Parts: sequence; C-alpha cells; structure tokens
Amino acid sequence: MGFARTCSVALLGVEGVVVEVQADLEPGVANFTLVGLPDKSLVESRDRVRAAVVNSGAEWPQKKLTVGLSPASVPKGGSGFDLAVACAVLGAAERLDPRLIADLMMIGELGLDGRVRPVRGVLPAVLAAAEAGYRQVVVPEQTAAEASLVPDVSVLGVRTLRQLIAVLTDEPVPAEEEQPEEGRPDPMLAGLSLAGAGMGAGVAAGAGAAERRPDLAEVAGQQAARKALEVAAAGSHHLFLAGPPGAGKTMLAERLPGLLPPLTRREALEVTAVHSVAGILPPGQPLVAAPPYCAPHHSATMAALVGGGNGLPRPGAVSLAHRGVLFLDEAPEFSAQVLDALRQPLESGHVVVARSAGMVRMPARFLLLLAANPCPCGRHSYVGDGCDCSPTTVRRYQARLSGPLLDRVDLRVRVEAVSRAELTGAPGAGESTATVAGRVREARERAAARFTETPWRTNSEVPGHELRTRWYPRPGALREAERDMERGLLTARGLDRVLRVAWTLADLAGHDRPETEDVAQALQLRTGVSRGIPAGAVGF
Repeated sequence: MGFARTCSVALLGVEGVVVEVQADLEPGVANFTLVGLPDKSLVESRDRVRAAVVNSGAEWPQKKLTVGLSPASVPKGGSGFDLAVACAVLGAAERLDPRLIADLMMIGELGLDGRVRPVRGVLPAVLAAAEAGYRQVVVPEQTAAEASLVPDVSVLGVRTLRQLIAVLTDEPVPAEEEQPEEGRPDPMLAGLSLAGAGMGAGVAAGAGAAERRPDLAEVAGQQAARKALEVAAAGSHHLFLAGPPGAGKTMLAERLPGLLPPLTRREALEVTAVHSVAGILPPGQPLVAAPPYCAPHHSATMAALVGGGNGLPRPGAVSLAHRGVLFLDEAPEFSAQVLDALRQPLESGHVVVARSAGMVRMPARFLLLLAANPCPCGRHSYVGDGCDCSPTTVRRYQARLSGPLLDRVDLRVRVEAVSRAELTGAPGAGESTATVAGRVREARERAAARFTETPWRTNSEVPGHELRTRWYPRPGALREAERDMERGLLTARGLDRVLRVAWTLADLAGHDRPETEDVAQALQLRTGVSRGIPAGAVGF
C-alpha cells in the first residue's frame, strides 16, 4: 500500500481554492478512479497522466489506484491538475519521495508525451497558494514569469514531467528540445488563450495592445466633451455622450484610457488575474500595467457582459474592464435587461453571478462610458437636417436607457456635429493626451492625499454620507443643488454624485473645497440644465 499527496488550485471565477491531491495505491485489479467533483476535462486527465508518466520513462503502477481531490464539495475543472495528479501517483508508487511533494503547489496540464503545457489562471492560482501559506510552486515554463509576480513565492518553471522528476530526485536534468525558432508558431502557447475571448469583447490591455495609442489632440473641436473626459478620468466618474453620428463619440471614448494614470502594483495584479482567467493575457506580457479598454458589441448577451458560461461563470466585459474603461457604443441598441444588469456593479464595484454550479464573485470596478444617437436616424434636434423619426419613435428610442441606470451616470454631455472650420483647422489645436493626463494625475494626487488612511482613492468611490459630513463644500455652495432636489430634478443619489463631481472639479482647479461655481458646473454636467457655465452640456 502506498500513499502520497501534493497540492493544486481550483479556480472559482477569479478566486482560487487550494485543493489537496491525494493518491492511494492498494493491491487489486489495476484501475484508476478519480473522485472529488471533477468535470469532464478533469476526468480525462486519467488518460493524459498515464500516457505522460509512461512516456517520461517512469513505470505506471499496476495496482488499484484512487486519486482524491479535497475538499470534495468544491467543483473542480480544467486540465491544470494534471501535474499534481501525476506527481501524487509517482509519490504513492515511491518513484518520488512523498515528503518532498507534500508542500509543493503544482499547476499545469500534461501532454501525452510528458510535456507540461501552460494553462489559464496561473496568477490567481499562485495568489491563492501564497495566501494559504505555500512558498514553493511548480508551473509550466511559459507561465513562470506570470507566477513570479507574486512576492515571497519560489517558482520553478518546468518544460516536461521528466525534467520535474529529475529535479525532485536530484538526478541529472535531461536535455530537452529547444524552443521553436522566432516567428514560428508554438503550439504550447495554445493553452494560454481562449479563442475569441478578448476579440469578441473588444478588449485592449496595456501599451502592448497597440503600437500607438490614440491622442486626444487628433479630436477636432468638442471642447465640452473633452472637458467631460478630463473630469471623468480625474474622478473616475461615469460618462454619457449623446450626439449625431460622426460627431466623434467613439474617438473620444478610445482616448479616455490614455488619460487614466498607470495601474498601481495591486491594481495591476487584480487586472492581470482577471485577464489570465479569461485567456486574453498577451503572450510575453505577464503584467497588465495600463488600464484596460473593453468595447463589446451591442449584440452582447447577459453572460458576455456580466459573466457566465457553462458550469461556473467566467469573467464578462464588466470584469475585463476592471480598473479601466467599459465603452458601450450605440447604448440604446443593447438589450434593456443587459443594460440594467450594470446597475449592481456600478454601485458595488464587483459582480456576483449565481448559477446552478455555484456562486462566483468577480471584480468589476470600471469607468462606464455610454454613447448614443439622439434618435434612430441620428438627426433629431440636429441643425441643418430633418429627422425622419416620429416623436413616439424618438421617445421610445431614448427610453431604452432606463432612469435608474442613467441616475448612476455622473456626467451627461451633448456632442454636437463638428463644423467645417474645426475639421479643416490647424492640426493639433486641441490639447494632447499627455497634457490632459498630467492635470488628471495632479487631481488624483490631491484626492489621494485627502483620502489617506481611508479605503478610497477617487472621489467616485466615497460614500455620500462621508462627503456630506466629513468632506463638505463651502457654506452655501450646495444651495442650488438642494433646490433642484426639492423640485425633483435630482434624487438623493444624484445629489451625492453632484457632490462627488464638484470635488473632482475642485481638485482640477486647485481649490481646497468645492465652491459655488464647482457645484454649478457639476449640476450642469449632471442635469443638462444650463447654470451659466460655458461647458455645452445638455441632456439626452
């Protein structure tokens, strides 16, 4: 009788649960039983592991073999348990010392020839292992850089099972085949990406996602919308752009991520973990350092937006845009049910998806940017051209964006059509992304200094009660906003959001506290009613 154990990690969404992999050998008819709520891909590991062990030069035990995955109540899936199962079997067969593998964390898929193939979700798996106290991790060689992002963890990247056996038994490490030549496809990288996962959602992450980032100086005119973009970036406020086709709404949205400051180390690990699980982490770029940009098509389903899929839910667009920008172009064309699903993550910064296989909590603190035409034909209230839509059609189209959803959007700006003079004027007349990003960075630094020793870093995160009692504006500054609330133009949530925007405007202007003009401009950006501030903001 032989027994050995080692450890691996089961991913539930973007969170990991440490799983103990136990192997037990007993006399009897040769058989391989796998228990512990494995899914189909994990059940198939029995054949992969057997072939990999034999092709690595080790002897497969001809006894009754039982492999258990504990805790047995946690659903487990994927091929990342292969390496741990193989080593547990070899430990039970005394090919490996069971004491050496007992405290090792192993993650990786095995090919039939014994090669260790990379899998998705290595970073969150290693993070879970580190939180559980494990300090030695074995991962596929291609994901060693990703695993090394976790501090205080020793990472061993292996290319084959034979190589790992040699390391654990102090035998000479065999020479392995060379990596494919540069420019040639590497089939081993197939496990790192999920077909269509990022492209379908329009995801771009970091500077490596494109050789050249779009610059704000390329946008002609649109001074009001440019100012709203700056305010949105400085305070992480949600933004709604309404205007005719071709006015530049998409151009403005694509330039918003460039205004956001680089991710902190903690934020970068959060974003990288989500992208690793989703299978959209770019090869050779283990850490996402810049805010992501996600622009799903308006045909996106509920599962595509908030998360879902077969079995346990996988990250959706709201999680792929975590710490970045979620852009919904042609917002009224989205399903009303899909749009209203955004209401919970907009408030909480995370999304909880419940399915029959289990409940998963995924991060979803993003900056929402909505864009819409004023009507189906796009010419409603557009000077110089007629609208073919009936008033009923216009009202029905605009009503597709529900009031509760728009109540959670801080800034609402009308994007007017660009004039000929603005379009053919001197290039570079507007400020560049770098110039505006500098002001955004300074405003965020002022906010961060104000929120020292609190869990918040931007104005949009601060609860309204704290703003009203701890960080209040100058006396009398809220008088006009309070009158709007009494007239029904503002809800209680709307008043809190006006106060948050006013603090962001004060940070951009260098004011110690919001003044009357800051609140007036925040009201104009919120309600669309002119307050004498030349910002050009109007309602939808």
